[in-house]
Amino acid sequence: MQKSVDEIVEWLQGKVEEAGVNGLLVGVSGGLDSAVVAHLIQRAFPENALGVILPIDTSAKDMDHANKVIDRSGVDGITIDLTDTHEKMYTSISNELKQKNDFKDENDQLAGANLRARLRMSTLYTIAAHYNYMVVGTDNASEWYTGYFTKHGDGGVDLLPLVEFTKQEVRDMGHFLGVHPDILGKKPSAGLWEGQTDEDEMGTTYDIIDAYLKGEEVPEKDKTIIENMHKSTAHKRDPLPQFHRS
Repeated sequence: MQKSVDEIVEWLQGKVEEAGVNGLLVGVSGGLDSAVVAHLIQRAFPENALGVILPIDTSAKDMDHANKVIDRSGVDGITIDLTDTHEKMYTSISNELKQKNDFKDENDQLAGANLRARLRMSTLYTIAAHYNYMVVGTDNASEWYTGYFTKHGDGGVDLLPLVEFTKQEVRDMGHFLGVHPDILGKKPSAGLWEGQTDEDEMGTTYDIIDAYLKGEEVPEKDKTIIENMHKSTAHKRDPLPQFHRS
């Protein structure tokens, strides 16, 4: 684990040098992946690492966990509440669609949730511009393979240091780095709506996805879910399609 951490830290430092920027920032949710990234960027840039907390109707528990990440990792912290911004923007969009009879109730929850992720991305880049920092993503191998991230939302970042590590490997890294025990043991959630958990939404577990990625046998039902998610989300991982003139 020491070797992996050292390699990631060196890689982050190299990317910052290549880009000619001053440091790194990460959106801190109070979850495991962003906590691990916060610890990593602090090791890479002790004086130029920023953790950004962006609540949108965020629970008191998640806010407490996010603040624990800031305190424990040693990164500088900033909090910008986007609750009102999201409410006004989504209400305005919804009202316009309703007037055109184009509002779909069945898509309401997901559309609102994805707007949360994209508002957060826009905020991170706005802050990054002022600091001359790069935005570091938190997706692990399991999320990347299944496409469990919002395109141009939490997937809209400059660097992905955890993308080759399974969820369990990220948890092990969290133990090694000293991530707070409250965060190490919590259920993974993107915080997209009240009571939302990653595994409930995906229909399988990270343990099973990890096993699948390592080539182990998994139940056929879960294998089908994983492979269908991978196939349907290919557009999130692939380069943007470009038309080429003949």
